[in-house]
Amino acid sequence: MTDHSNRKTSLRTRVAQALHFVEGDTGAVVPAIQPAATYARDENYDIRKPYFYRRDGNQATCHAEAIIAELEGAADSLLFASGMSAATAVIEHLPTGAHVVAPRVMYHGVLHQLQTYAKNGRITLSDYTAGDHDELAAAVAAQKTALVWIETPNNPNWEVTDIAAAAKIAHDAGAKLIADCTGTPPNITRALDFGADISFHSATKYLNGHSDITAGVLSVRETGDFWSEIELIRKLQGTVLHSFDAWMLIRGMRTLFLRVDKCCANAMAVAKHFDGHKHIEVVHYPGLPSDPGHAIAKVQTDGQFGGMMSIVVKGTEQNAIDVARFCEVFYPATSLGGVESLIEHRKTVSGEGFPVHPRLLRLSIGIEDADDLIYDLEQALSRAMS
Repeated sequence: MTDHSNRKTSLRTRVAQALHFVEGDTGAVVPAIQPAATYARDENYDIRKPYFYRRDGNQATCHAEAIIAELEGAADSLLFASGMSAATAVIEHLPTGAHVVAPRVMYHGVLHQLQTYAKNGRITLSDYTAGDHDELAAAVAAQKTALVWIETPNNPNWEVTDIAAAAKIAHDAGAKLIADCTGTPPNITRALDFGADISFHSATKYLNGHSDITAGVLSVRETGDFWSEIELIRKLQGTVLHSFDAWMLIRGMRTLFLRVDKCCANAMAVAKHFDGHKHIEVVHYPGLPSDPGHAIAKVQTDGQFGGMMSIVVKGTEQNAIDVARFCEVFYPATSLGGVESLIEHRKTVSGEGFPVHPRLLRLSIGIEDADDLIYDLEQALSRAMS
């Protein structure tokens, strides 16, 4: 007889069951939404739970944080009302004048926030080419560094940064490393396992997966004074994720593994089909063996590579815009990580000042039939180039 006494339930199963949730009073297998903004104390005037007002959290948010902490292998996770509010909390906790090192090209919202804080004298900022570890090391060594920011794979060109190598560079300099791995959610990339101090995700994207909430999450390997400061910043700014959005996030995470498996498989099919295509100059996708970051990405994503890619269309900038216009299955919309496939002309979205190729189209590959996605891009390219 096989001994099953020491067998641990898989992470895939635990997340699908929302950590095997059962509501104690009713037996419900779906968490309830508690919309209260305030909570009564008990008969001894003690707080019943670790929250007593909306800004402290709520049952659904705490439950969602517990699921994400399981996914990340984290000591703790904190949810915010958006990815930008989570990122801002990290910047806010830094002392005035702190040196931050970040990619020259990254998600434009966070980049703009960092640049604004630097312009106002709140922090000092140095940049480096994403994926270039020598440039990263030089930028960190230039002055006393407090925080190193990496994004991998890096939006919108999907360069890959070796998280473990970046962690060593940061830690040798006495800095913390934050890793934005929004493009490869924690069921395929656990940044903390590779040495990151803080894992950041826009939970709006793959974690939710249905394009119907905004949320951001920070997860850490170790808690301490700085983590308490982050939690206090969230409370004072009132950016805790509200109960209804947290409930929606839990619902989305229960299918995370299924959705991401399909997105990755579809992305690989699309990337292989258009690699070397007569109308496409280059396909940026770490899953292609020819991609410069392929070997590192294979290790960091356990060979799944994610659902994000970009293509640089031949011809003119207008040709690229026309491809996005002529798609009939892909939605011409901003965001990523949903069940539906999206296409966007990144320069139009990011603005003239953002350093992005004028003919680059960013694709978020969803869970549709891969052949439909390939046919849609083929017909859009044909029309745009005719």
